[in-house]
Amino acid sequence: MGNNPKMDYIKIKFGRDFDAVSSGFEKSIEDMFRSINPIFTLCDRAWNPQMDIYETPEEIIIRAEIAGVDKENLEVEINSRAVRIHGKRTEMSRMDNATYRLAEIQYGCFERILFLPSPIDPEIVSASYLNGFLQIRLAKMPVDIVHKIPISD
Repeated sequence: MGNNPKMDYIKIKFGRDFDAVSSGFEKSIEDMFRSINPIFTLCDRAWNPQMDIYETPEEIIIRAEIAGVDKENLEVEINSRAVRIHGKRTEMSRMDNATYRLAEIQYGCFERILFLPSPIDPEIVSASYLNGFLQIRLAKMPVDIVHKIPISD
């Protein structure tokens, strides 16, 4: 057991915090992500993978159903209020002389921007990809932190 297995990493970027943004401004959030990195606009959305968001007292968990997406074609961007998941599923080669009777699997690019129910600590994030599901675990910011502000004369 002297060999260490090769670790596969999911690319996670940390964006700038959004100031005074509520969930009513989804479009402007998408525009902000695009202004941070214009490459996001090169790939129009072709499909929307299904996702779950749930939370415990300590963390927020996001699960995305993205079977067939290679890790190299997957990118996660996080700030304290939102998560952006972007990727591409390449089409499998079609069989010659086959007539398709049903073709429901969607291919191409996808992008989802998910608003978080409470602020998270971008320093404590983990992601895993298993059996076609991407899972992102985000630690919630403690609510008992009090910031004291000095008042000047």
